[in-house]
Amino acid sequence: MPFRRPFVVSHTGVAALCRGPGERTLSDDLLRAIAAHQGLVGIGFWSEVTCGTTVDAIADSILYVARLLGSRHVALGSDWDGGVAVPAGLDAAGVAQLTQALHTRGVEGEELQDIMGRNALRLLRQALL
Repeated sequence: MPFRRPFVVSHTGVAALCRGPGERTLSDDLLRAIAAHQGLVGIGFWSEVTCGTTVDAIADSILYVARLLGSRHVALGSDWDGGVAVPAGLDAAGVAQLTQALHTRGVEGEELQDIMGRNALRLLRQALL
């Protein structure tokens, strides 16, 4: 059945970089299918989906998806309430660390704005209108 609207797969990781538990990390084929339906992939911040305990591990996963699908199909996909263990200081107040890690990898301008929140806002607007 074709999808009528874009959808979000949040709290996930990338199988090519990290073989996480169960279905928590997505194959490249599944990532491409999500993008083909104008969906959004929200990268989680915890070690089981990034295979790392640093901001750099999260940035690597985000960048992988952005390069594979384009920056319009990736977003932040983690809890902000302490529900999972994340790198030290990476809460809502510390998101600048992730912004800097992406910028250091060459992500800037429109692409950085898309990843850091504009994609999620766009998808919500589409779904709610």
